[in-house]
Amino acid sequence: MRQGFPIATKGMKIGLLGGSFDPAHEGHVHLTHEALKRFGLDRVWWLVSPGNPLKARQPAPMTERLARAQGVMDDPRVVITDIEARLGTRYTAQTLAALIRHYPEVRFVWLMGSDNLVQFDRWDHWQDIMQMVPIGVLARPGSQIAARLSKTATVYRRVRLAEGSARLLAIGPPPRWCFLDMPLRSASSSAIRARGCWRPKG
Repeated sequence: MRQGFPIATKGMKIGLLGGSFDPAHEGHVHLTHEALKRFGLDRVWWLVSPGNPLKARQPAPMTERLARAQGVMDDPRVVITDIEARLGTRYTAQTLAALIRHYPEVRFVWLMGSDNLVQFDRWDHWQDIMQMVPIGVLARPGSQIAARLSKTATVYRRVRLAEGSARLLAIGPPPRWCFLDMPLRSASSSAIRARGCWRPKG
């Protein structure tokens, strides 16, 4: 395994939670713990991205976002990584293709909040993503109904797993996805920035 890449062994079920984490907060922690428990995952990797191509505003320096993430997430099953920067990828489809090449015997699940499912069809090669890995969607405040009515949910309605079968998500072939309702936390990175509670040095 290349230096700086997370360690994973054959057959591991690993959830991938991507984002700018600008900053990481307790909502990310809550979503991650729910995903570990209800999807039956062995690990979750937080993929702290160099930047979101859909956003004009670029995030705080990577070192500060990584440090903040390490500070809020204290769980040995969760790995905080800058692997996207190491791979040189900017889009999720590129990142997943690279990870699958590097870890061919690992079962990856892409994790996202329901707010991301609403606009998932705007992502680069979104349908390729659906074909690469199962998708675990977790409820976020104010987006549950819109997510269920989204283009992605409509196009892929026949491969949606029932919530009661969530633990099967990682062990079957894509395309397949599952939507989890869960207790909601209102924390968001944008709200934290708006309150002036996150002022990185860079």
